[in-house]
Amino acid sequence: MRDRGGTAVEEHRGPVLLRVVARLRLTTVYVLLLTATAGWLASQSRSERARFVRHNSSNVHHMEVGKWYTLFTSGLVVDGVPAWAGIAAVAVVLGLAEWRWGAVRAGAVFVFGHLGATLLTEGAMWVMLSTRIPGALSHARDVGISYGLVATGACLLALGPVPLRRYGLPALTLALATAWAVDQELADAGHLIALGLGVLASRSPWLRQRTPVTA
Repeated sequence: MRDRGGTAVEEHRGPVLLRVVARLRLTTVYVLLLTATAGWLASQSRSERARFVRHNSSNVHHMEVGKWYTLFTSGLVVDGVPAWAGIAAVAVVLGLAEWRWGAVRAGAVFVFGHLGATLLTEGAMWVMLSTRIPGALSHARDVGISYGLVATGACLLALGPVPLRRYGLPALTLALATAWAVDQELADAGHLIALGLGVLASRSPWLRQRTPVTA
């Protein structure tokens, strides 16, 4: 009896897991790509990892020489936090977005935040370089998943229940603003921009028609 019961539970879990993966295809594919990239980087030497990040950073230099593909390849690298933590955050945040809005809308918000914040921050860096403002770097290290993650998270909070909109979104804003005030890094400014882009995306009827917003 115990064996039959255990088998029944396993058989039940199997179809449930398959249904979840089928519904979260975008998240599953992205998590697998991030995991594969992180695994490959972990197997490389420090110099090879640095070279990979250098060649896939979406900075002013790469934009000027036409390496626009770095806008996308930079989003395959988890940077600034342990790889497992970044991948888990993507699984949760992007997974929730895809569950609520579907793959196309969730992917659009993530890409909008990633590309929008990257282009705006690097555009500001280009202006600083053009006007010879000190501190600007044309070969800056700029990789990671955080812009898309912040934009998607902000959009989820902005379209969530009243407590999330009233407390969650201001708390996220305060945390990101504090990080920028303390570190004064380009990425910190990019996170605030990404948050704004996520809130902007939440105003789109394209998302609101798929999201029941409670008053």
